[in-house]
Amino acid sequence: MDKEKKVLIGILIGSASDAETMAETEKILKENKIPYEINVLSAHRNPNEVGKYAKTAEKRGLKVLICGAGMSAALAGVVSAHTKLPVIGVPMESGSLKGMDALLSTVQMPGGVPVACMAIGKAGAKNAAIFAIRMLKAFK
Repeated sequence: MDKEKKVLIGILIGSASDAETMAETEKILKENKIPYEINVLSAHRNPNEVGKYAKTAEKRGLKVLICGAGMSAALAGVVSAHTKLPVIGVPMESGSLKGMDALLSTVQMPGGVPVACMAIGKAGAKNAAIFAIRMLKAFK
């Protein structure tokens, strides 16, 4: 990522173990020269930090937030509850249910808490980057 360009996309992962999957997101953003940042913040272990991150994202110039989380996958929903920016959820392929629990947690948001949900795992991570890039282009 080019540090001199203003960061446009924020990537949050619920655990450092999600980094390998979300590297697919980073790869596509780098190829397209889209400046981004990535942080490990858990909706369960760091709820106050997640809220602060989401609440300040727009003021800091971010345009889209991508959240990768597994199992209960509350991260994207918590982020969406604290911002007006578009939030994309990527369910991680983890746990005994191989990501189905994360998929259902990500896609089942209550009205007023929108989250775009991608596929489970690396395909979802790739699609999240492509979808974010399309959103940036659509609203230029």
